[in-house]
Amino acid sequence: TIYDKTQSSQNSRWYVSHVFGLSKDKVTVRNPYVGGAFGSGLRPQYQLTLAVMASLKLERSVRVVLTRQQMFTFGHRPETLQHVKLAAERDGTLRSIMHEAIAETSRIEDYVEVVVNWSGQLYACDNVRLGYQLVDLDQYTPIDMRPPGAAHGVHALEVAMDELAHELHMDPLALRLKNYTERDQMNDLPFSTKELRACYEQAAERFGWSRRPLAPRSMREGTELVGWGMATGQWDALEKFARASAVLHADGRLVVSSAATDIGTGTYTVMAMIAAAAMGLPLEKVTFQLGDSTLPVAPIEGGSSHVATVGSAVEGACEKLQKRLYKMARSLEGQPFEHSNLNDVEFVEGHMRLKLDPTVSVTLPDLLAAAKETRVEEKYLLLPNVLKQKKYTRSTHSAVFAEVKVDEEFGTVRVTRVVSAIAAGRIMSLKTAHSQITG
Repeated sequence: TIYDKTQSSQNSRWYVSHVFGLSKDKVTVRNPYVGGAFGSGLRPQYQLTLAVMASLKLERSVRVVLTRQQMFTFGHRPETLQHVKLAAERDGTLRSIMHEAIAETSRIEDYVEVVVNWSGQLYACDNVRLGYQLVDLDQYTPIDMRPPGAAHGVHALEVAMDELAHELHMDPLALRLKNYTERDQMNDLPFSTKELRACYEQAAERFGWSRRPLAPRSMREGTELVGWGMATGQWDALEKFARASAVLHADGRLVVSSAATDIGTGTYTVMAMIAAAAMGLPLEKVTFQLGDSTLPVAPIEGGSSHVATVGSAVEGACEKLQKRLYKMARSLEGQPFEHSNLNDVEFVEGHMRLKLDPTVSVTLPDLLAAAKETRVEEKYLLLPNVLKQKKYTRSTHSAVFAEVKVDEEFGTVRVTRVVSAIAAGRIMSLKTAHSQITG
C-alpha cells in the first residue's frame, strides 16, 4: 500500500506493477490529499520507485522524505527559444503569422509540448507557418507544468501582438477584435463554443480599459510609472473516459466513488455537489470517495478535464440510480407510482415525488425499507462521443487585463490590479471557481 503525492493513483499502480513485476491486485496506491500538483505529479517520480524498492527489500514499511532542494531535481518546465513574426495591413488585418519554437528535452527521451499550435487558432489569418524542434541536452527530462506549452507559447504570440499594436498606433484590444475568428483555421473546424468576445467586453469594461492612452510611459503616479496591459488566453476543453459508482444506503446517505484526484481544485466538493443535485439530496448527505486505486477507473487529473469527465460519470451513475429506485417504487403494490413513468417523477429534498402532485411522495429511506434493501448501487461508464467531438475544436477562452506599477529608481515592480474574464463553460461551484482564478 503506497501513499504518494500523485495526480493519478491508478497510473502509479500501473507503473509499480510493471516495474516490479507485481500483479495489480497486490498494489494499492492512495492519494486522498495531494495539495497543489500543477503537473509535477502527472508521471511517477523517483521517490515512488525508491520507496517500493526499499519496502520490498526490507519487507517492512518505509517512508521516503525529499528535501526541498531534491524536489526540484525530478523535472522542470522546458526552456524554449521562440521566433515570432507578424505581418499586417495598416488597418490591423493580419496577413501572416510565423511562430517557431526550439524546445529542450533530455538525452533519454523526447519530451514534447504543444507550444506553437495556439498561434494558428487564436486569430484569423490566411497565412500561418508553425515550426517545432527538439534539442537534446544533458538534463533530466522536463515535466508538465501548468499549462504545458501554452504558458510560454501563448505568451510569445501575445507579446508580439502588443508590439504590432504599438507599431500600428492601434489599441491592443482593438487589434485582437479586428482579427477575431469563430473558426479554428488551422484545422478548418468551428469552435464548439466561443465566448471570447464577451470576455473582452466584460473585462475591459470592469477594468476601465477605454481610458488607456496609446503612448507608452504616459501614465504616472508619484515616482511610479503605470502600465495597463491585456492578453488573450486559451486552453483545451477535454473530456476523457471514466467510471463512477453511486451507493444509496438505508439511512439516506449517498456514497459516490471514483479513483479521481483532488489537486486543490475542489474535486471533493464539486463531485459531491453534482451527486447531491442529481439525487435531490442535501450536500451533507453525500460523500465522494476518491484517491484510491481500487476505486472505479478515472483518468489522470490533468488538463482541467476532471469535472467534465468524472463529473459526467458521477451524474450518469446517479441517473441510473434514479431509474433503479423508480422501478423499485413501481413494483411495490398499492404505491401511487404504479401507473406513472420515469418522466413523471422528480427527486427533491430526499424524496421521490410526482411532478404534478408533490404531495404524492416517498422518502428514499422509506423506499429502501419497503423494498427490504439495505443499500442500492449503480455503476456508470462514461465514454465520450469521439466522432461528435472531432467535428469541433473544443476550447476555453479568457481575457486578462492587468495594471503594473514600476519604480525605475528602485527597480521595483508591483502588480496592483488584475481583471480576468474566463469562458470556462458551466460553473459547478462559484466559490471554488473564484478561488481557482484568484490563485
